[in-house]
Amino acid sequence: MTQSNAPFFASSKTNSAFDDLTASLGDGRPHPTEDALVQLGRALMTELVDVISDTALEDYQTIIGEALIGAFHSAAGRIERDADRARDTMRSLDRDFDGSEAADVELQDATAKARAGDAATQACELIRDSASETWTVATGEVWTAWRGSRRGTHLTAAQLEAKQAIRAIRSRKSGDADPGGPVIAFRGAPTADSAEDAGRIFDALNWAKQEWPDMALATTGAKGSEKLAIKWAQQKGVKLILARANFDTHGKAAPFRANDELIALEPAICLTLVHSVDRSRADQRPFGPALNLGQKAMENGLWHLPIKARAA
Repeated sequence: MTQSNAPFFASSKTNSAFDDLTASLGDGRPHPTEDALVQLGRALMTELVDVISDTALEDYQTIIGEALIGAFHSAAGRIERDADRARDTMRSLDRDFDGSEAADVELQDATAKARAGDAATQACELIRDSASETWTVATGEVWTAWRGSRRGTHLTAAQLEAKQAIRAIRSRKSGDADPGGPVIAFRGAPTADSAEDAGRIFDALNWAKQEWPDMALATTGAKGSEKLAIKWAQQKGVKLILARANFDTHGKAAPFRANDELIALEPAICLTLVHSVDRSRADQRPFGPALNLGQKAMENGLWHLPIKARAA
């Protein structure tokens, strides 16, 4: 091991759940600690931002930064699928177990592969989430996974695909896809991104969290006010459900189809911000998809609360 790599394998004072898992695997090779993986994610993203900032590549900073985070998200998904296949093998071997030494060895190998895969998946998620956190601090941008669900570590809120969450609500099955509590839906105008807008959005979401402490936040992840809401969820450790607008499939109707997914989640309340509350903004035209969510909420007998500017 070179001296430059040593900090990433430094031992932590207190073992985390990840460290306990890797210690139980029985692999003779050392595993990096959770602290080391978190440090690695931060270092990779910090180095990337430092190199790109104030250069000609700065115009492509968002694409490059999101690609780095997305690479670890993709790796976690691939490894997890391998671990799931190993678990399928375990179930099959256990079902047909004949007590022979060969069968016992096969079962042990499949079990070890599944557990090792779980540890590697968590490792990639720790790097991903620490890089994502550093990206947000450095640039103000929020990274969200475009495909699949994103389980949160202690660093960020959990993120789910809306369709998964809808299925979980209907079946009330436990697991990562279950929102686990009341859903609070939010849609806001892309232009509502001023400091005043952020203050009003955070006020509304803080109130919602007081009313429903175990809430999950559902939004489409659109730019502007909804990105601000996602930042709030990450800071508060609130589970996040994304009902993304699929423009490839639905074209111009995509934002309204996304509203249908939000309504299908049966939210406890729908919060909307139809335009910026900053009176200095010239364009105060209401944002159609936010208006539409409010209308659909009332049509479905759901509580709708529009966010407005503070009284003068």
